[in-house]
Amino acid sequence: MNSLILGAARRFMGLHLRVSANLLQNESASSYSFSSGSAADVSPKGKTFKSSSFLDSLRLATKLTDKGNSDSVLDLLRSYGFTDSQISSIIRSDSRVLIDNDATSLGSKLQFLQSRGASSSELTEVVSTVPKILGKREGKSLSRYYDFIKVIIEADKSSKYEKISHSLAQGNKIRNILVLRELGVPQKRLLLLLISKSQPVCGKEKFDASLKKVVEMGFDPTTSTFVHALHMLYQMSDKTIEEKIRVYRSVGFSVDDVWAMFKKWPRSLTHSEKKVANSIETFLGLGFSRDVFMMMFKRFPPCIGYSTEAVKKKTEFLVKEMNWPVKAVASIPQVLGYSLEKRTVPRCNVIKVLMSKGLLESELPPMSSVLTSTSESFLNLYVSKHDDKQLVAELMAIFTGNRVSLTDQKARLEQ
Repeated sequence: MNSLILGAARRFMGLHLRVSANLLQNESASSYSFSSGSAADVSPKGKTFKSSSFLDSLRLATKLTDKGNSDSVLDLLRSYGFTDSQISSIIRSDSRVLIDNDATSLGSKLQFLQSRGASSSELTEVVSTVPKILGKREGKSLSRYYDFIKVIIEADKSSKYEKISHSLAQGNKIRNILVLRELGVPQKRLLLLLISKSQPVCGKEKFDASLKKVVEMGFDPTTSTFVHALHMLYQMSDKTIEEKIRVYRSVGFSVDDVWAMFKKWPRSLTHSEKKVANSIETFLGLGFSRDVFMMMFKRFPPCIGYSTEAVKKKTEFLVKEMNWPVKAVASIPQVLGYSLEKRTVPRCNVIKVLMSKGLLESELPPMSSVLTSTSESFLNLYVSKHDDKQLVAELMAIFTGNRVSLTDQKARLEQ
């Protein structure tokens, strides 16, 4: 079966596996730079940064400092040999490590792993590569997953995979991870699958059958969508899939439409008949025609899963308060997934100020330039280009007020 899977992959992906290998090689070089890194990775003696500036630079200061234990956790990690580069990697990959655990809890787990014979360099490398391992319970579970990760890391360094599946318990899980590795799934996703409770990497026959379907559908192994699709097809029986397709066909979608949406967003097959019907009813009630909402679903399937309350609140703000037409929302349905308070309202309030001062060439700029542009592009286009420094400061205050309530932001504009 392995040969069939790999053969199908080559037929459907062509040169893509070569690109995937290069990407993985680059990632591996980055992941394994910790133990052989330069001294620049380590804070100079007597000049280690305190958590406030460190965490500010990672944009996690509010959450972590509110817990009141960030300094002690950072000091603990350093005491076990973690460099600042590794600590940054841990926080960026899984900030919950510092948010949910105090120094005592983390210290107990690190001490447990070290007591099993892990060297400082090995311990810091494994934990830095997959920080989520610290979320496992101390004992057999933590030991087992630590060993899994260590073996995969060592195998990736030496490129010796053929004997690994027999070296540990749960051989099928290791075997399946290595099959995914051969297909080009990035190391980071492999290791997260390894320590998760996700079923797709368990078993053998069902894994092979599900993987064959995903490969034949043309999913890119280097993307998270590949893993999501594997998960969906693994957990759903053929009968369940047929029923989900029937639901979509009953409201006007073709079988090809269903699979096209699945390729964009695998979770589209998880929705119940009631959820799909409620979603359609919500969009129709907001003024979207049946043809328009079907076009939206095809273009951006995640909008099927948005709650009725969220869709109504966001659409009403964009259409009634900002005066963008419904068709503008329909053409860029992803805007319905943006946070009102953190993205949509602050940006729109900047536009309102500019309009009130007559500083926009048109009455209302396109929704795409306001909401879908990056923060840098938005600031360049609407904020920083103005010569009036006081105005720029005012606009920046509005733009960065992402965590201010909608009521407070409206009151600020009315002052």
